[in-house]
Formats: sequence, C-alpha cells, structure tokens
Amino acid sequence: MFLVAELKTQEGQLVAMLTVPPKDFKTGSKGFFGNTKAEIDGKRYQVQIQIVEIGSKKKTEEAE
Repeated sequence: MFLVAELKTQEGQLVAMLTVPPKDFKTGSKGFFGNTKAEIDGKRYQVQIQIVEIGSKKKTEEAE
C-alpha cells in the first residue's frame, strides 16, 4: 500500500502530486515518506512529506 499526496494552491490548482510509499525509519518508527520537485510561480522547490505512525517505535528494554 502507498499513499498519494496532492499539493494545491488556495485556488485549487494542482502544483505537485507524489506517491508516498511505506518506510521504516532509522529511529524504529514506521510510516510513509516521499519527495519530489515542484514549480511554484516560476520557482523550483523540493517537496517532502513524512507521515509517522504514533506509537510505532518499539520501546527498548532500558526505557521500560
């Protein structure tokens, strides 16, 4: 499963669309992450989206 994210202006004009595949983060958390480039008013931007599942990081024995 993956997510699709749309970045739009206030007027509803589509600026960028990106797929956001699942990711296991180095911290141990799980979620989704994706990036792309977009042009807004003639300027180029790098776009990133990170979605982290709350409570998905496994607790270490020391923390328990």
